Order: sequence, then C-alpha cells, then structure tokens
Amino acid sequence: MLNRVVLIGRLTRDPEMRFTPSGVAVANFSIACQRPFTNAQGEREVDFIDVVAWRKQAENCSQYLRKGHMAAIDGRLQIRSYETQDGQRRKVAEVVADSVEFLTRPQAAPAGPDAFEPEPAGETYEGGAPF
Repeated sequence: MLNRVVLIGRLTRDPEMRFTPSGVAVANFSIACQRPFTNAQGEREVDFIDVVAWRKQAENCSQYLRKGHMAAIDGRLQIRSYETQDGQRRKVAEVVADSVEFLTRPQAAPAGPDAFEPEPAGETYEGGAPF
C-alpha cells in the first residue's frame, strides 16, 4: 500500500512549535498550493493544506520558515478524528512531513570587504552572449 504526498507551496502563517508532554518537538503550519487548472472565470484556485513536522524537522521549520516562504513537503496523508467540547466528532486531514525542503533563500548576511558582488544584469562574458 502507498500513502505518499508531495507538495510545493507557500506558508500561509509562521510555523507554531510546541512540545508533547514527553518533550518531543512538533510544528504545525499550512501551505497554499495552486491547482494546475483554471476555473470558469479563468482563475487558479488554491488549496490550503495543513502540515505537521516532528522532532528535529519541526525545530528546523520553526527556526527557518516564515509566512510567505516557499517549501517542498514530502510526507503522508493522515486523517484523524477528535471530539469537541460539546461532544461533536470532527475529522482533520493533514500531511505528516517526512522531509521539508526550504525553497526560499535565507536572507544574506551584510556584505563585508571580501563579499562576492554579482555582475550587473545584461553584462556579457568573453564570448559576447549575455548571461
């Protein structure tokens, strides 16, 4: 049997990290993923998908991801149910992340005297073609 989910999207909020009573780190966040087709009005609809990361991956997500950052998630779909305070049964679908790739570049450190500075756009190399 196979239960595999691969998603790429932007975080809709900063990850919320907490610890279980036994001290295991868990981070919750959601990502927005555009559908690959347009609706009748010619617009792309978006799905908002809840993601859960555990242990060191949770700590890394909490430290390095922020709202608006792009991430790739590889994991599995989990459906869990719970009972509300007023006795109603609810179901939640979420992706449990096995790995999270950070696709947004981290902010660069301030440039020092030895920092590399890229060539201005439109410059050419020896062959004459733009790069």
